[in-house]
Amino acid sequence: MKKLALHWKILIGMVLGIIFGFIMNTVDGGKGFVTDWVKPFGTIFINLLKLIAVPLILASLIKGISDLKDISKIKKMGLRTMIIYMGTTLVAIIIGLGIVNLVQPGSGMSTDTIDKIKAKYETSSGVVDKISKASAQNDAGPLQALVDIFPSNIFTALGDASMLQIIFFALFVGISLLLIPEKKAKPLMDFFDSLNEVVMKMVDLIMLFAPYAVFALLANVIIAFDDTEILLKLLVYAFCVVGGLLLMIAFYLLLVSVYTKKSPIWFLQQISPAQLLAFSTSSSAATLPVTMERVEEHIGVDKEVSGFVLPVGATINMDGTSLYQAIAAVFIMQVIWPEGLTFSNQIVIVATALLASIGSAAVPSAGMVMLVIVLESIGFPAELLPIGLALIFAVDRPLDMCRTTVNVTGDATVSMIVAKSLDKLHDPKPKNWDDNYENVK
Repeated sequence: MKKLALHWKILIGMVLGIIFGFIMNTVDGGKGFVTDWVKPFGTIFINLLKLIAVPLILASLIKGISDLKDISKIKKMGLRTMIIYMGTTLVAIIIGLGIVNLVQPGSGMSTDTIDKIKAKYETSSGVVDKISKASAQNDAGPLQALVDIFPSNIFTALGDASMLQIIFFALFVGISLLLIPEKKAKPLMDFFDSLNEVVMKMVDLIMLFAPYAVFALLANVIIAFDDTEILLKLLVYAFCVVGGLLLMIAFYLLLVSVYTKKSPIWFLQQISPAQLLAFSTSSSAATLPVTMERVEEHIGVDKEVSGFVLPVGATINMDGTSLYQAIAAVFIMQVIWPEGLTFSNQIVIVATALLASIGSAAVPSAGMVMLVIVLESIGFPAELLPIGLALIFAVDRPLDMCRTTVNVTGDATVSMIVAKSLDKLHDPKPKNWDDNYENVK
C-alpha cells in the first residue's frame, strides 16, 4: 500500500487538533487539560525547529557563498533577491489597501460592539505589550535598525537568535573564505558542508513528529477562542485579510507558472509541508529548516541560492504581514478615526509598511508591533491606539497563522525566481517525495 504523504498526515493532524480543541472547550476542565498535557508537545516541536534554524542559516549561507567562487555573483544574487522581495511586498500592500477600501469592513460597526471589544481587550497584557515594544523601537532612532545588523559579539547573536546579525556574520565569513587561498579555505568549507548535511537530516527526524505536533498546536489555538460573539462580528474584517492573502498566493502561483515554467499545482504539492507548519507555528523562522529542505530537495533550487535567499526572506520578506498591516490600519481608522482616511495617509501606509517589513521579526505576532508603528506614522491619536489594537486582537492569532503561511510561500517563490534567473533551478531527482521522512529508521 502506498504510504500516506507527509502533507496529508500534517493536514489530518491539523483537522483532528481543531476538532479536539472544540470538544475540549465544551468539557469541564478541558482547557486546563489541553494547556497542561497537550500544548507542551507543540512547544517542544517548535523549540526543536528553532534549535536547528541558527546552525542551518550559518552552514547554508557560508557554504553557499563560498561555493560561488566569485564575489560579483554575490552582488548579482543579492541585488535580485532584494528587488524581488521589495516588489512582492509592494504588491501585497496594494492588494490589502484595495480590498479594505472596496469592502470597508469597519464602516457601520455599532457602538455597543466597539465598547464590548474595548472593555475586553484594551487593557490586556497582549495589547499593552505590543504598544510598549513599538514605542521602544520608535525611540531607538532612525538608523538603529542598521546598527542592529552588525553584532558586537557573535555568540550573543547566536544565543539570542538575532537573524539579521547571524546572516551578516555568515555573509562576512563566506566572502572572507573567497578571498583566501582555496587550500586554506577548504577545511572550513568542508566543515560547514558537513554541518549542513547533518542539520538537514535533523529536519527529517523532527518532521516525523510534525503531524502530532500540529495536532497539539491547533488544539491549543482553538481553546483560546472564548468569545464567539466578538469573533463573529469581526468576520468581515477577517475575511478581507484572508481574501487578500489568497490573492497574494494566486500572484505567487502566476509568477511560478509564467517565469519558472513550473506547474503551480506541483509547486503547492512540494511546498505544502512548509506551508502547513507555518500555519501551525505562526513563525517563518521556526519553519525555515523545513522550507529549505523542501525548496532544495523537492523543488530543485541549488543550495547556493536557497542558502542565501531563504534565510534573508525569513527575516525581511513579510508579504502577508504587510498586507495585514494595510488592511488592519485602514479598518481601525474606519471604525474609530474616519477623518484620517485620506489619500496621502494611505500613501504613507504603503511606504511605512514596506519599510517596516524589513524590521519585522520572524516570530509570532510581530506584525501587530509593526502595525503600531504604521499607525503612528500617519498621526493616529496615541490615546486611541489601545482601542485600535483591541478591535483586532481577538482574531489576530488565526490571521497571524494565515499571513505566516503567505510569508513562507513568498520565500519559496522568490527562491525559485532567483534560481531561474541565475540558471540554478533544476529538476529534482526522481523519488518518492516523502522518502526522507518515511525511511528514517
